[in-house]
Amino acid sequence: MSASQRMNAGETIDSVKLYNDLCYDLSSLQDLACRGAWRSILDKVAQARSRSLLSKPHEHLVYLSYNAIALTKLRRFSEAVAELDLVEKGLDNIYRYETYPHHYPNCHGSMAPFVLRWLHAELPARLGKRQETLDRFYMLLEFIKEKLSKNLADEARQVWRKRECLVINSIISHHLSYKEFGVCLELMKDLVNRELSPVARAVLMSKLGYVQMQFGDLEGAKGTFGVIEGIVREMKGEIEIEMANLVNRNKALVFMVEKDYASAVREYQTCIDRDGEDVVAINNKALCLMYMRDLSDSIKVMENALERIPTIALNETFVVNLCSMYELAYVNHSDIKKTLGTWIARVAPDDFDTSVFLEATSRSPWIERGLAYHYDAVFSQVEIAVRS
Repeated sequence: MSASQRMNAGETIDSVKLYNDLCYDLSSLQDLACRGAWRSILDKVAQARSRSLLSKPHEHLVYLSYNAIALTKLRRFSEAVAELDLVEKGLDNIYRYETYPHHYPNCHGSMAPFVLRWLHAELPARLGKRQETLDRFYMLLEFIKEKLSKNLADEARQVWRKRECLVINSIISHHLSYKEFGVCLELMKDLVNRELSPVARAVLMSKLGYVQMQFGDLEGAKGTFGVIEGIVREMKGEIEIEMANLVNRNKALVFMVEKDYASAVREYQTCIDRDGEDVVAINNKALCLMYMRDLSDSIKVMENALERIPTIALNETFVVNLCSMYELAYVNHSDIKKTLGTWIARVAPDDFDTSVFLEATSRSPWIERGLAYHYDAVFSQVEIAVRS
């Protein structure tokens, strides 16, 4: 074993010990979540509860959090809501460290993982109660601002700032889905004026440029993307490739809106040459080739990505676009999609939505999905770590 392998092995052992010191067998839950094994998480939580393996209050909350996340990922939203109902009213009174001094001497504050608060706000929208979700997110934002108004240690302040950005971005996403662009612009401009890291500012301004495009302000979007280029030029280090690709994808998006698909393909290819796992660039390059009536090459691009980087490329948007291309290109597209579906059933995570095969048949949302996919990858809801 090489020195680097020994170091990685040591770090892995230390991480497992750290997780398990925090909560009973937490490392296993984290590993299952990273692999998308959400049904296994449900089984593990049920087993731990039935065998009374959770001895401390915070352990019950952590396991409940993973259970609620798994139910949400599996689109069992009513069950996820029922799970949260078990603790909702006790997050800020019952589940406090000072309530259990024998377990947590000299500790104070809420032990509730932030993901529970986020899910409490998000889940109503999954059940058709969109306004309730917005109301809860705005209330959660006020809760965070109240925390930030206090005299916090620098590390704690950074954590709450990240949570604030997460909640604001969640609010923006819900307004965007209903094309309420004016509200989105105000929220994003407010965020941009904060003390954000260069990466966060570049990512947020990309979203701002997208909203400007929705308003029909292409020149304004170009100006915003130009500011991002300046930010990225000043950045160095490991993040440089990711941010350089963000710049090229923004340029490509402008070309797509202008229907200059050949130029967009060149920009996306630059991204792929720089990072062969940039699935956003791969997806959108294939879409551009399709718009150029080169279905054969567009399908090859998609299929090659699924074969080469299946764990990264295998998502619903990617598969819908590929299935739509099959329908245009082949008479026997049903058989081809069936073969693809069989393969996906073997390798996909538990939460993969197989209804996308029906969706591809019912409509052809290439442009909408192609453009949305660019932003979904950059601004998608963060998988929130289960931590207090």
